[in-house]
Amino acid sequence: MLFCPHCANLLLIENEGGQAFFCQSCPYVYSIQSRHTSRKELKRKEVDDVLGGADAWKNVDSTEVTCPKCENEKAYFMMIQIRSADEPSSIFYKCCKEDCQHQWREG
Repeated sequence: MLFCPHCANLLLIENEGGQAFFCQSCPYVYSIQSRHTSRKELKRKEVDDVLGGADAWKNVDSTEVTCPKCENEKAYFMMIQIRSADEPSSIFYKCCKEDCQHQWREG
């Protein structure tokens, strides 16, 4: 992206032939002499665990429900209101098996 050196607005490319960039706010025109490319590597930011991470599962109850991944019959669960107040709560499950730990939700 190129910016106008006079007013700092984004320069747009001309429709006819695409041989120049121009500013919408002032009469500045930048002629294109050769192919213009620029690349910027974006840094990905860390994503927070919306369920609270590993600490959220420390003091939760377990129930008799089948894990869809390993068919284990027991899973931890917690109910969280993620939608509006007039909607039912969502139930999040985590398999009790140490080697599975699969997480899923209902509702």
